[in-house]
Amino acid sequence: MALFDCTVNATSGNARALTYETAHGPFQTPMFMPVGTSATVKGITVRQLEELGAQVVLANTYHLSQRPGPEIVAEAGGVHGFSGYQGPMLTDSGGFQIFSLEDTRKLDDDGVTFRSVYDGTYVRWTPEENMRIQQLLGADIAMQLDQCPPYPATREFVQRAVDLSSAWAKRCLAAHTRLDQTLFGIVQGGMHLDLRLKSIRRLLAIEQESLAGGGRRFGGFGIGGYSVGEDHETMFETLGDVARALPEERPRYLMGVGNPTTLVRAVGEGVDMFDCVLPTRTARMGTAFSSTGRMNMRNAKYARDFGPLDAACNCPTCQNHSRAYLRHLVKQGEMLGAILLSVHNLHFLIDLMARAREAVLAGEYPQFQRAWMKSPAAKDY
Repeated sequence: MALFDCTVNATSGNARALTYETAHGPFQTPMFMPVGTSATVKGITVRQLEELGAQVVLANTYHLSQRPGPEIVAEAGGVHGFSGYQGPMLTDSGGFQIFSLEDTRKLDDDGVTFRSVYDGTYVRWTPEENMRIQQLLGADIAMQLDQCPPYPATREFVQRAVDLSSAWAKRCLAAHTRLDQTLFGIVQGGMHLDLRLKSIRRLLAIEQESLAGGGRRFGGFGIGGYSVGEDHETMFETLGDVARALPEERPRYLMGVGNPTTLVRAVGEGVDMFDCVLPTRTARMGTAFSSTGRMNMRNAKYARDFGPLDAACNCPTCQNHSRAYLRHLVKQGEMLGAILLSVHNLHFLIDLMARAREAVLAGEYPQFQRAWMKSPAAKDY
């Protein structure tokens, strides 16, 4: 396969199994991507990520641009050399972080000025500057700079975000020149299906104009602006139509979603890739995913429970440690408790998506989804 080639290995219903080639090797979908905001997945070593079967790891452009700075990361050999992780990596644009800090940023057609959460200095980003930073970071996949509207928001506000994101997508694609890195466009439009489809049409028109001028195409597409405050059923009113309106031969990435049942349902709607801080964040709060639903390890009922965290799981945490021991670590505030639960939660989602792929390849994804929705695992998600 050539660099950034995508092969559709199988479909089952609307679910897909893809193989995508990058400069650091191929990855296969459906898949969940651990989030390493500052070039580290909190509490997890590179070796552990490899042993867990992580295929792509994220890093955050906003945070790395502030500390240690993109030039230092580039000097270290890019985010791969800096972190030591040698599998495929993705950097988000940092746009979500900027737009979540509404009181400290100023937006205009040309770009955005924001105040750093690290030292209070003001920073100016245009789409071109964002591409410069992401190309220095050197991940296999970069994301365009976009505006992510909150929920709820007026239709006029969301329309403006679509217009701005489309204009910035064109500028990002023109400014992106690194050949061993691809750029994903991002679909916006809030909960308005017509605005979502309009966003897609604009991205595809931008791409065609680029190709006609000897430029490049988008390597895939992010679906942004979901999981920003709406309930899951509201998201699913439009998600399937949005996913299936995107090109079949490229990955579809639902950004910032890590709820297990949402992943299973979204794969059934034609989504391929997911990321979220949920598995490690909930682990730090003492919560574990499991085949019987979420488990709050602070509960007294686990004090004398010497069985594995999840009898159906073969991760290192479940193979080596009891519920009683994990509860003890969590109650004591020991960092090992958060680490062991993070290992388990990441394994849970990575393995769930691996099993989803097996179901697609077997032509049995609708059955897989129905079985999940009837299982105890789905009840708390």
